[in-house]
Amino acid sequence: MRRRTFLGAAAATAASSSLLTACGSGGDDGPPTLDFLSLAWQKESVAANKALVDQWNRGRPAVRVRYVQGSWTNVHDQLLTSFEGGAAPDIIHDEANDLTDFGSGGDLADLTALLPEDLRRRIPAASWDTARFDGGIYGVPFLQEPRVLIANRPLLEKAGIRLPTVEHPWTWQDFEDVAKELTRRRSGTGSRYGVAWAMKEPVNQTLNMALSTGGRIIHRDGDRTEVRFEAADSAVAELIRRQVRTDRTAPSSGLGMGGGDTLPGFFAGRYAMLPLGFSYRQQVGQQAPDGFDWVTLPLPVGRGAPDGGRAQGVSPQTLSVAQSCAHKEAAVEFIAFLTRTKELARLARGDWLLPTGTAALRDPRLSTAKDGWSTGVKVAEHLTASPALGVRGYPEWMDKIATPALQQYYSGAIGLDELRTKLVRDGNRIFDRYHR
Repeated sequence: MRRRTFLGAAAATAASSSLLTACGSGGDDGPPTLDFLSLAWQKESVAANKALVDQWNRGRPAVRVRYVQGSWTNVHDQLLTSFEGGAAPDIIHDEANDLTDFGSGGDLADLTALLPEDLRRRIPAASWDTARFDGGIYGVPFLQEPRVLIANRPLLEKAGIRLPTVEHPWTWQDFEDVAKELTRRRSGTGSRYGVAWAMKEPVNQTLNMALSTGGRIIHRDGDRTEVRFEAADSAVAELIRRQVRTDRTAPSSGLGMGGGDTLPGFFAGRYAMLPLGFSYRQQVGQQAPDGFDWVTLPLPVGRGAPDGGRAQGVSPQTLSVAQSCAHKEAAVEFIAFLTRTKELARLARGDWLLPTGTAALRDPRLSTAKDGWSTGVKVAEHLTASPALGVRGYPEWMDKIATPALQQYYSGAIGLDELRTKLVRDGNRIFDRYHR
């Protein structure tokens, strides 16, 4: 779940400088200090994290924590550099997609024997699975972001369209029919698309939504990884291609957009629905014109799929401990402090995300229908580990094979058979190298 950042170049540069020099320290003149690399960027979330660090330091003088501001823009490369240079922060905020290489490479501590029982109980097994591989747990998953539909409510209501709920969702066929009904082809400024697919980064979206039709694309058997692209794996990808190329209910221009790029057209009435990450609700709420009425809806489901087609993959934000940390027990104690139920709900609200903790999801501040919070909480019951998690070689497959192949397929440059060949044949050659 790589998050967007609005920190800007200056903040990213400052974060890079501080990260490369960050390393837990202790001296003869005081207690040891653990460096906590935080990637919080929302004003409310940064304030909450800093306040919790201050609260920890006031109550636990034996081991102190120092807040280090990082940036989602370049955290992976910065961590690579800091691990290689022996200057890694002790406590690391990142995402589950990043854990595999760092954990397998010995840079992150296995937390299995260090986690207190109350922390284990707070977070359900499905979330722990996002940070577990090779027999170890390499991070504490604490914030998660499902995909939802953000829709122009008056357009749907005027057309007499039933708004779906998590209990009574649309099927993907319903979604196609609705997109056709909401599409208007007129000259000038009167045209409208039923949906806009922002597919600048198509791989994780395609992979995680495939679960809703019973697919996975990335299949694992023990320590072996295999790419398959059979009917259940390709169903959502084929739907997106139909909407762009055949039905013309989605603009081809959306294929090169990030999620935020679609919002001006959404506010102007050019798109009726947007499949986006849950946190985009904040931008919609802050940037929408006065009186603009929008609603958060669950993703459609596949007929006959496991979990009623409601499942979708996620890669949560995580809190890890560097293997080089000299005070691992204290670092885990701080993570447990940071992710207590009340604090976890507060951090989720600040980032417009969902907490992983079962009790935190019941927080009254998250059960409100306002801004779609209650829809997200219900969707959270069906979230599961992305098929990409714990798979060595996935970043290479994504960058070299899957991203260009899916971009070509969605744009119409290649067909389904050629896409399948690229993903499967070329992809399995990459994964085979990692298991020799």
